[in-house]
Amino acid sequence: MQHKKIYALCDFGLLQSKKLTLSQYLEIIHTFPNIVLIQYRDKINNLNIQKKHLLYLKQHTNIPIIINDNLNLVKYCDGIHLGQEDILQYLTKLNLTKKDFFDWFKKQYPTKIIGISTHNKSEILEANSFNIDYIGLGAYKNTATKKDISGVLGKKVEQLALLSNHKVAVIGGVKLNDEIKNINYYVIGSGLL
Repeated sequence: MQHKKIYALCDFGLLQSKKLTLSQYLEIIHTFPNIVLIQYRDKINNLNIQKKHLLYLKQHTNIPIIINDNLNLVKYCDGIHLGQEDILQYLTKLNLTKKDFFDWFKKQYPTKIIGISTHNKSEILEANSFNIDYIGLGAYKNTATKKDISGVLGKKVEQLALLSNHKVAVIGGVKLNDEIKNINYYVIGSGLL
């Protein structure tokens, strides 16, 4: 497990269901020396509370913090992860193509990390032309925390990962003891708690 790079998911809804505070979450994840990124996902709180949580996380860990889907909060953290559906709102608002959006983002935020969700070969090949840092690839397995998963890829992620020009973060039901070839990050949420 030591060689694995862990991309930790900090899902506020999951923390609430387990009655964990952000402070307790950080205590738990700091017991894992190989966590290289944390993604903060919050579908419950308003923008001000999410900002407060991001600033708390930034203040209490040296691990880079990425926001899930919310471009309004990227200035308070180290980057953003966008789902395929979520990016569409920004394309409409900014009147850009997907490729142009990622170029725009890197000009606006040259030091910020950006990743996009992918689920199949065509999305990976499309992402190869984007100015991004990584792709999230999944779902690897069924997961209790995300109910809208359409297709579980299983070991197919190993072959699909080879198609990517970017680093690959495998997501969806990933556990610490999973062994997955050809990827850079194991994205783990509830499996760390």
